[in-house]
Amino acid sequence: MPASTSDIALDTLDATKKEDDLLEDKGEKREIGGEAVWTLSTAKPGNGVEQLRDNNTETYWQSDGPQPHLVNIQFHKKVSIQEICIYCDFKHDESYTPSKISIRAGTHFHDLQEVKEVTLEEPTGWLSVPLSRRDLSHDNADPDHVPDQQPSLRAFMVQVAVLANHENGRDSHIRQVKVFGPRQQASGLGLAEGGGGFESIDFSMFSTIR
Repeated sequence: MPASTSDIALDTLDATKKEDDLLEDKGEKREIGGEAVWTLSTAKPGNGVEQLRDNNTETYWQSDGPQPHLVNIQFHKKVSIQEICIYCDFKHDESYTPSKISIRAGTHFHDLQEVKEVTLEEPTGWLSVPLSRRDLSHDNADPDHVPDQQPSLRAFMVQVAVLANHENGRDSHIRQVKVFGPRQQASGLGLAEGGGGFESIDFSMFSTIR
């Protein structure tokens, strides 16, 4: 069963916060949206996936059809997902601003389950929706599941569904969506993925055990 909105700890960040600042706040996590294929249920010409992922909160995706409006995020392999961050701006978008969002996860379109439903009240800024294994009922059956050691939700696909807008608006504006997963650690070494942060060729030579 999905968590109720009262169980969800939403962090509303300052609307003036820059994208780089958001990424710096996620030191334990990394943005994995670039590893996925993004599609939309509908989009107005010039306001599609490119605008949703351009790191610019002045642009936006605008749907162009009946609700629900869907953002589909499909990965080539099963990934660990800890958080989805969504940027909305009620001050500028008014009735285009989502008032209720459903987060769904699964293997493909046909087995998606709702894991969170979020009610938004005139949001302006970044909204953080944390996700974990306990949100997906069948996730505990995952053969890769290690209790308490891998709290992230694991899925091939995540969908953000806009169920309703403020003031009963039909189409929606979402300005950015980010997907965060855990920063992988090298076993027993505490080294971050990609050689523990070694950046030069000389350092990278010593980033693994021989």
